[in-house]
Amino acid sequence: MTQTMTSQISFDLKQVPTDLYIAGKWRPGASARRIDVLDPSTGLVISDVADATIEDALDAVQAAYDAGPAWAATAPRKRSEILRRCFELMVERKDMLAELISLENGKALSDAHGEVTYAAEFFRWFSEEAVRLNGEISTAPSGANKIVVQHQPIGVAVLVTPWNFPAAMATRKIAPALAAGCTCVLKPATETPLTAYALAALYAEAGVPDGVVNVITTERSGAVVSKMLHDPRVRKLSFTGSTEVGRKLLHEAADTIISCSMELGGNAPFIVFDDADLDAAIEGAMVAKMRNGGEACTAANRFYVQTGIVEAFSQKLTERMAALTVGAGYSKSTQCGPVINRKALDRIGGLVTDATERGGKVLTGGTALDQDGFYFPPTVIRDVPADAAIANEEIFGPIAALSTFESEDEVIAAANNTEYGLIAYVFTRDLGRGLRVAERLEAGMIGLNRGLASDPAAPFGGVKQSGLGREGAHHGILEFCETKYIAVTW
Repeated sequence: MTQTMTSQISFDLKQVPTDLYIAGKWRPGASARRIDVLDPSTGLVISDVADATIEDALDAVQAAYDAGPAWAATAPRKRSEILRRCFELMVERKDMLAELISLENGKALSDAHGEVTYAAEFFRWFSEEAVRLNGEISTAPSGANKIVVQHQPIGVAVLVTPWNFPAAMATRKIAPALAAGCTCVLKPATETPLTAYALAALYAEAGVPDGVVNVITTERSGAVVSKMLHDPRVRKLSFTGSTEVGRKLLHEAADTIISCSMELGGNAPFIVFDDADLDAAIEGAMVAKMRNGGEACTAANRFYVQTGIVEAFSQKLTERMAALTVGAGYSKSTQCGPVINRKALDRIGGLVTDATERGGKVLTGGTALDQDGFYFPPTVIRDVPADAAIANEEIFGPIAALSTFESEDEVIAAANNTEYGLIAYVFTRDLGRGLRVAERLEAGMIGLNRGLASDPAAPFGGVKQSGLGREGAHHGILEFCETKYIAVTW
């Protein structure tokens, strides 16, 4: 293993666990194989982690299953206090966690700090929800009996998370699972496993009992996850990732009728009407597009700008994008870090080339930087045709693709012309128009005059092929519950 460190990192990377975490113990796994972890800012190997086998995964399921009855029987207040302690420890160590995220993910340090704050908040929110999992009592319309409804923990949950938000995508699942009384096996992405292992150690310190949270990394994700989903002890799958992989997992889960929560891909439209506050629209665009360098399922993907404002919007957005400082994620001066790996860099470059060949005009950026690491500069492309790949696929990079529109009906039809429906953004001074358009857009979330909609207290999720179920809010804890009805006569 080649290990290089930067003087800009304030902690010792060797202190971060790199083995599997099963039943409260760190173990190398049944295989001697290891998985290299790269620093996207340099392209160099910085660490390696254990590569779990199917046997390791089943051990993790067993550990979660064994820990389940005691955790489910734990008083809600006790579970709440443990989750609250997880929140407090994450806040106390936010600087270290942010640096770790920047190191293995590449995102700008400011974005990484924002992620830690967001990720920790799920523990605070669900620590409060843990004691408010209320049931219902009502009288049957016939008067024959009472209807008693309880929400009980669903059981062992398999949680599969992506690389783009290695802390938040994990806590958004772990916190409600634990609040509901479930135990879990987390399988983080191999690109960013160190954050998951660092947090596992933190959970143990906060008082999470052995076996309640287990963490495994593997390069054979398909086979390992499939085996867990076919284990009758597993009753829940919560997945965040691409729609393509989500479809496959739904097929796998169907064999054993496992409850599924799926947060899948997006192709978010960002609609700017002529009457929009231009400065607010630009600020919203910078957040919606450049949060995490565009590597987010909620990132604005297709910019639709009404013809009367397109010149001013294009000019201001180009100026702002061109002024961003590109560099190593963990450098304090960086505003846009590298993309995750070489494959992503090449894919983004291909999308830009396709758009320009179809008539799109590059206003800034447009070509990968010739240096170590995986850098693509913030890019604005105008007059992108509807048939360009960049208008139909998730970009997952710092590219803003602009098109124009004339009428409200036209832009709604264009925005809805996709299999995805995660989030949409609308900017207008006319509140009536904004709400009218929001109701007609086929998306699970709308940012109305806002470039950021994510909030642990709000239901996060999409429609169509962007997913099933919701995370966050009270809805999030219900995803990890079975609803039981008891007919009672007294």
